[in-house]
Amino acid sequence: MPRLVRLLLAVLLVAGAASGGAFLWFQSWLDKPGPLKAPALVQLPRGSGVDGIALRLEAAGAVGEHRLWQLAAHWTGKAALLKAGEYALEPGDSPRALIDRIAAGRVHFRKFTVVEGWRSAEIMQALAQAEALQGEVAQAPAEGTLLPETYLYSWGDTRPELMQRMARSRDDLLNRLWAQRARDLPLETPAQAVILASIIEAETPVAAERAQVAGVFINRLRRGMKLQSDPTVAYGITKGLTELDRPLTRADLAQPSAWNTYTIDALPPTPINHPGRASLTAALNPLATKALYFVADGKGGHVFAETYEQHLRNVAAYRASQGR
Repeated sequence: MPRLVRLLLAVLLVAGAASGGAFLWFQSWLDKPGPLKAPALVQLPRGSGVDGIALRLEAAGAVGEHRLWQLAAHWTGKAALLKAGEYALEPGDSPRALIDRIAAGRVHFRKFTVVEGWRSAEIMQALAQAEALQGEVAQAPAEGTLLPETYLYSWGDTRPELMQRMARSRDDLLNRLWAQRARDLPLETPAQAVILASIIEAETPVAAERAQVAGVFINRLRRGMKLQSDPTVAYGITKGLTELDRPLTRADLAQPSAWNTYTIDALPPTPINHPGRASLTAALNPLATKALYFVADGKGGHVFAETYEQHLRNVAAYRASQGR
């Protein structure tokens, strides 16, 4: 305990013994609303010590006199329990509330959201811009290896650690879904399920459609038909590094690539994005349907067809709705 704090504590005890007034005042002060007027965040690095923490709280406007707060931390017996981290400060926090929060290590959590269907390049950019994370990721993750979700992290966590959590979440979910998959799927490995899920993810933003889109692709795989998915063609052009900033052309559809499902007879070699939970579920538990085709309906969803002739009518209706 620093000499000044010991002195203040001794004075307080003497005054308390003499009249009780100083002691009662101190007890009241411990629970008195503090001077902070607006929510704030304060970072308390490792090794700050009680005095360093008190100074940072004073600088943040949460404590009026840092020596008195330092004394309070010792008085309550929690000075040795104070923990490093980032803490949310609320207007009116009393000295005791601050001591209890920091001693309990109730740090402030931030959120990092990976959007369903993001590619690795997009995740890397978001990670680089995320505040309060430390360290760098040396190499972009392979497509489809992370689970899009919202992850909580705290100040001082590292980017590699957060990416490892995203990978573990994907692995855990995929293992569960693979064990519960529908029977007789034309998918030999969990990796193939992720590839299919990434195509489903890219094809429709409508959650209610994903199992139906999956059913169409499963039907085509069973029949040995080409998947003919436009997003795979776009990925073959950009390799996932950017968005394709133009519509696909007939020449694009005819240009062979490892991902062009208009020219290959099976799944592409890798996922084309990081599919979310719903798309992974749909890929492994598709809707039982006879449909083999689908086309946009111009309203954000799709129209499905069992025959090519019906599909052509749906395509014509879509083009008419778009003024083509």
